Amino acid sequence: MPDEQDEQLDRSSSISVTEEGANEPQEVAILAQGLEKRYGRVQALAGIDLKVLPHTIYALLGPNGAGKTTTINILTTLTPPTAGTARVAGYDVVQQAAQVRRYIGVTFQDLVLDQDLSGRQVLDVHGQLYRLDRAERQRRISQLVELVQLEEALDRRVKTYSGGMKRRLELARGLLTDPEVLFLDEPTQGLDPQNRAGIWKYILELNRQRGLTLLLTTHYMEEAEALASTVGIVDHGKMVVEGTPARLVATLGAEAIHISGKGDKQAFSEKLKALEFVERLETSEENDTLHLFVDNSRQRLAEIISLANTNAFTVEDISLAQPSLGDVFLHYTGYSLRD
Repeated sequence: MPDEQDEQLDRSSSISVTEEGANEPQEVAILAQGLEKRYGRVQALAGIDLKVLPHTIYALLGPNGAGKTTTINILTTLTPPTAGTARVAGYDVVQQAAQVRRYIGVTFQDLVLDQDLSGRQVLDVHGQLYRLDRAERQRRISQLVELVQLEEALDRRVKTYSGGMKRRLELARGLLTDPEVLFLDEPTQGLDPQNRAGIWKYILELNRQRGLTLLLTTHYMEEAEALASTVGIVDHGKMVVEGTPARLVATLGAEAIHISGKGDKQAFSEKLKALEFVERLETSEENDTLHLFVDNSRQRLAEIISLANTNAFTVEDISLAQPSLGDVFLHYTGYSLRD
């Protein structure tokens, strides 16, 4: 068994990488290379690379079944990869799983709370599992329930909590062991706008004031834009694009015009594509909407409507929008419904 000094040396040497053009090594809180996961004939991950710098918030986006939760499960040592490697807080998630667990906190997509325990008991039992002494458990519980505003409900049974209160209790439990890296799988799923805004506030506070590194998965584009310094979009088990929200939106490079109507959509689409100012055209098969990306969208409306009239296409609705992270997501993952 290596002593603590050996462990720290192993850890520090494994999380330092030198980026091109950098003079000093830069620590990496999460580093995954070529992660693959197969379940029989189903390939959930097909070679994901991921790097999350310390003290940042990273949002992992993707359609249902894209591989987000599988990635989280591997990084939190719950599922071994079929191929590839991953290190969290400097430790290998397979070879050094016990060390990884010392430095991480996790909240899962599905609520995992004993409904017959009080909020205080849920937190206390979790602290005991991590061998925190009683005084330390009490101190941390007191701090965390104040953070997530559960003081008045702490001694009530969890079964009496609302969905938002349960989410906040799970967040407090994930933070109880004072982790360096916190994983949040769909942290605001099913919450009303008020509770979602509250969770966002806690997440930002943890990152800005405590320097906590967070990796979260979400289906809410506005959540990723509000919280994350870096966004990665996965699809079919692969990382398809990665960058800051602003940079990803800038890659679309044009304003959006959304058009729906009746008529020969295929012929109309071909005419639109031939227009000099049209940079790109995408189609939503489910609702027959055309998504047109152009420059100076307001100046192009008259010409587009005139073109529709001369091509037996009746425009029923037309709207303008600046590109958003949602447009980026749909551009890279498509418009088809996923199961």
